[in-house]
Amino acid sequence: MPLSRLNARQLETFLAIVDCGSIARAADRVCLTPSAVSQLLGELEREVGFRLFDRTTRRVTLTVAGADFLPAATAAMTQLHAAERSAKNIRDRASGVIRVGAPLVLCAAVLPDAIAAYRELHPKVTIRPTDVEVEHLVSSVADGEIDIALGPNQPLSDRVSATPLFESPWVVWCSPRHALARYDVVPWEVLRETAIVATGRDHEYSVARMLSDQPEDNRVFPVEIVENVTTAFGMARAGLSVTLAPDYVQDFARSQDLVMRRTGKPETIRQICLYHAKERELSPAAAGFHTFLIRWVDDWYRTLTR
Repeated sequence: MPLSRLNARQLETFLAIVDCGSIARAADRVCLTPSAVSQLLGELEREVGFRLFDRTTRRVTLTVAGADFLPAATAAMTQLHAAERSAKNIRDRASGVIRVGAPLVLCAAVLPDAIAAYRELHPKVTIRPTDVEVEHLVSSVADGEIDIALGPNQPLSDRVSATPLFESPWVVWCSPRHALARYDVVPWEVLRETAIVATGRDHEYSVARMLSDQPEDNRVFPVEIVENVTTAFGMARAGLSVTLAPDYVQDFARSQDLVMRRTGKPETIRQICLYHAKERELSPAAAGFHTFLIRWVDDWYRTLTR
């Protein structure tokens, strides 16, 4: 029996009649005239192929066939309402799963608070943060491994867009007992004579780039490369070296009992961006979090550096 012409309005009307026990009261329930309700009921009965109600002048009651049909009609409407709620939640950016990538420090120091703030507004959203190496941020977005990436500026492919958020200077982190701690601004000629540890190849490149327009004798090169920023901070805490990193890591660095000192001119400035794919439209949930992050991260950095 083809039932493709069954529709939600017919089922809604049927359930309203069952609940109200009257065509007139059901009409008030669904905001239709009694004649329109009768018409919808007639259409439904023709589609299913049997009578649903026994009618009297005062009341309508389910037939045996109508009672058998009631659970299926109720289940169908329950599913339809669930689908409507799901669609509304998605439209309202209140549901969905969002995959967000960031380098270790940003992933640990920024994303948890941003996610917590967003969930206060949209508690049904699921946001999954992922540690991504700086060098892989753009490719991870382009390949669809993550929806949004938060991190330092990187060369872009034609598949990825970047939204600048804030600019962060690279600064010296050292133990308060280290000789450099006595400076407010560490001169480059002093820094060149100091053991510097860099974190990962991205940091190595950034450190090597400092004063890159100067003669080789004037440049700054790290003496050691470690994989994890916690290792670099640990070495700095022990006074074995200093490390250069953006100032936005300061909450984490200060938890390691490190102090921050600016470098002399010229400073290296790192721009922090949000990345998303050009060729894939963000889901409503991801688009909502993307918009939220632009404002929230800017406020976070202003507060951090105030």
